[in-house]
Amino acid sequence: MRAILVGLVLAILVVLNGRSGSMAAGGVQSASETGKKLTWDEFRALMDRLASSWNSNNAKRAAECFTADAVYSAPPSSRTHRGRQELFEFFGGQNGRPRPMSMQWHHLLFDQANQIGAGEYTFTYEIRTHGMVIVRVVSGKIANWREYEQESPLEWETFVGTNRF
Repeated sequence: MRAILVGLVLAILVVLNGRSGSMAAGGVQSASETGKKLTWDEFRALMDRLASSWNSNNAKRAAECFTADAVYSAPPSSRTHRGRQELFEFFGGQNGRPRPMSMQWHHLLFDQANQIGAGEYTFTYEIRTHGMVIVRVVSGKIANWREYEQESPLEWETFVGTNRF
């Protein structure tokens, strides 16, 4: 798990150091080619809206943060959620989830030029996990979400130990 997180951090650093050209890695169009580019403040608002929606058990509002054809994954799990409608159901559907959720962002990073963001978080639903996510934004919404999590009963401050910032 630590190797995955180290790899993710290195990938984020590469992204934040900037890439040139109009195509992102893998031939995916950049946000500038497909629609509205978010600013840092707009990205923060999007991620806060998503957390607030999960925290208030509002699956519809949470799903609206994603594009109609969004891809949501959590490697190494092979389960991938595709599309806003599937995410709406995954987030609890019309009636919401049976128990409360809690999502708290600790750090958010955003590469405005490439519309790639990352966040470090704590999420609680039945179990507590601490994790990182990398997202791609297209036209102001999350098009790709890839998260890496570590289950832990520890509070965030204890989990990160002496490496706090």
